Amino acid sequence: MKHYVYADNAATTKMDKVAYEAMTPYFLEEYGNASQSYAFSRTPKKALKEARETIASCIGAFSDEIYFTSGGTESDNWAIKGVATSNERKYTIITSSFEHHAVLHSCTAMEKLGHQIVYLKPEKTGEISPDVLKREITEDTKLVSVMYANNEIGSIQPIKDLSDIAHEKGVLFHTDAVQVVGHVDIDVHSLGVDMLSASAHKFNGMKGCGFLYVRKSCDLIPYVDGGAQESGSRAGTENIPGIVAMAAALKNNCDHLEENSKKITSLENEFLRMLAESNIPFVRNGGLHTLPGLISLSFPGADGEAILHRLDLLGICISTGSACNSQNTEISHVLKAIDLSDEYAKGTIRISLGKNNTMKDVEKIVSGLKKILVK
Repeated sequence: MKHYVYADNAATTKMDKVAYEAMTPYFLEEYGNASQSYAFSRTPKKALKEARETIASCIGAFSDEIYFTSGGTESDNWAIKGVATSNERKYTIITSSFEHHAVLHSCTAMEKLGHQIVYLKPEKTGEISPDVLKREITEDTKLVSVMYANNEIGSIQPIKDLSDIAHEKGVLFHTDAVQVVGHVDIDVHSLGVDMLSASAHKFNGMKGCGFLYVRKSCDLIPYVDGGAQESGSRAGTENIPGIVAMAAALKNNCDHLEENSKKITSLENEFLRMLAESNIPFVRNGGLHTLPGLISLSFPGADGEAILHRLDLLGICISTGSACNSQNTEISHVLKAIDLSDEYAKGTIRISLGKNNTMKDVEKIVSGLKKILVK
């Protein structure tokens, strides 16, 4: 099998062995339905309870504030639509113009139902200024949703400041923290957020599994009707293997948070040093306060899609800053939001390093970029 240098951890991560080992018994041995009352269901029922408690402890929440979902997309949809449709009144929802499409498209859906959507424009550094929110928030605002860290350029937002502004007006605050949970120390009660979305496969858990943190005082309507699972708010038999794996992966990452962050930051610094020494002209997007290892680079006059495919031929997996299909290539809405010029935007790639990357990986990525870009 061909050896790949995997540097697209912002897209998905390799499952931790500890998570895989934690989940396997619930496929073949302890496969009972946790909602049943007979003895065979006691073990999966206990596992569900313990997983909820573990996840809550990792983000400073109470266990009954954790609701299991199929991932970040569902969590974002639930938070936005659940608040907007909690009664018949039409509200204003404030978000940013460079959110993940799970948030943007949910807001579009609510706009079609008569709600007003306000889009906050980020600074060129990729940060949402609290002053911008202060100018836009009104008594008619029901919800503010701003992502914790941007998935394309890595810029980290002043979430506590933004949530404080929202609460001063009696407005609920949601954050899409999909890129952050398991990688940055989080305490939801200290942050003051009312809702927070997370996805297991971004922190070495299983795909198709996630959670939504909902503060006890938050009024949120059920996302799926049916059974009484998730306190009657999200019906359907729980994905016990995925939930158990998610809890194990999150705890493992949180237990090694400082160690992982130091390693990834060291790899990032070395990568940027070597790239600078290669005399390849580039700019890094996202400002100074970015998520460790998430590196958005723009090469003037280059083609990001071509760079991706040529690196792929060299066995290196990265992402681009553009959304492509067979007919055209469009500049990412994130790069448009920060007013990156077309010359740079078209030549944008995203390299996202993780805890499993090595210095040899970094050296190979730089070597590949030199082969492609040095003339």
